[in-house]
Amino acid sequence: MLHAVIMAGGAGTRFWPASRVDRPKQLLDLTGDGTMIQATASRLGDLMSPERLLIVTNERLVEPIQQQFPNLPAAAIVGEPCKRDTAPCIGLAALLVSRHDPDAIMVVMPSDHVISPESAFQAAIRYGAALVADSTDKIVTFGIQPQYPAETFGYIERGDLLTNDAAAPPTFSVARFREKPKGDVAREYFESGRFYWNSGIFIWKAKTILDALRRHEPEMFAHLEAIDAAWGTPEQAKTLTAEFTAIRGKSIDYAVMEHHQDVAVIEAPFLWDDVGNWQSLQRLNDSDSDGNTVLANHLGVDTQECIIKADDDHLIVTLGMRDVIVVHTRDATLVADKNREEEIREVVKQLQANGWDAHL
Repeated sequence: MLHAVIMAGGAGTRFWPASRVDRPKQLLDLTGDGTMIQATASRLGDLMSPERLLIVTNERLVEPIQQQFPNLPAAAIVGEPCKRDTAPCIGLAALLVSRHDPDAIMVVMPSDHVISPESAFQAAIRYGAALVADSTDKIVTFGIQPQYPAETFGYIERGDLLTNDAAAPPTFSVARFREKPKGDVAREYFESGRFYWNSGIFIWKAKTILDALRRHEPEMFAHLEAIDAAWGTPEQAKTLTAEFTAIRGKSIDYAVMEHHQDVAVIEAPFLWDDVGNWQSLQRLNDSDSDGNTVLANHLGVDTQECIIKADDDHLIVTLGMRDVIVVHTRDATLVADKNREEEIREVVKQLQANGWDAHL
């Protein structure tokens, strides 16, 4: 049967001050369609019943996520004791899914993307799951056609065409996974037409990914097996903390995808946005006649190409501003040059260094 795993452990620091330690990006409503994680779960539609959904997050977010999913059983939300990247997260999820369904097929996805239309997404997942079901060892991922030479995404280089079915989305073997490139390399990838952005969405049999982790990451897998052995016993919490903390973190791309032989990439037949920073709101929302994206009570005088966001009805007035981000929350306000948005992460680090934990 098909199971879904939603990875929801990110910090979302680029969305400060709206994103905080106890309410990161995935728990925010940035698009007007509910919170990011709620939209991710809703997008699955009737692909599977709710008891086949597993959310893996950090332990600090378990209760806030439970509040957003009151109908999910407590066991469906797993809290990691520390951050160890995606490979341990996925390995633990696969072990837990396998406890109830050894033949499970898993679709694994981040909790903070915007995808539309849902019907195209669901059809693509069904198609990918069928490819996996018909193979002994196949892993399927989804590639996004690049819209520009991005330096913030990993890339997938496609190989040979695997299907001539006109009714199915183009599907290729994966030649190679590539790290986030610098400018010149990103332009080379973009212009070649052979590269996709890596969506971070995967489909595989639970057995396939567990075998791959056992083979390529035996030390990590041993820790995960110890957690699995204690699951459901009085030693569960203690073992989870001790064994998971001992894992050396690694992404699933480095741990498995770069080594696995049978990987297919489906050219995504849906629209995708990773909502990686405040400027994403300009792509996802309408702008006014001056190019401003306004999600607030705002009066703009001689204001162009700005992003204005507030959590309440606090009035924001801008005068003579251009290419500026203004985000107002109950206890903090950000005013930033759009061209320096990546430095918001450094702002968060300085808040940490100054001990201003109340604003984190």
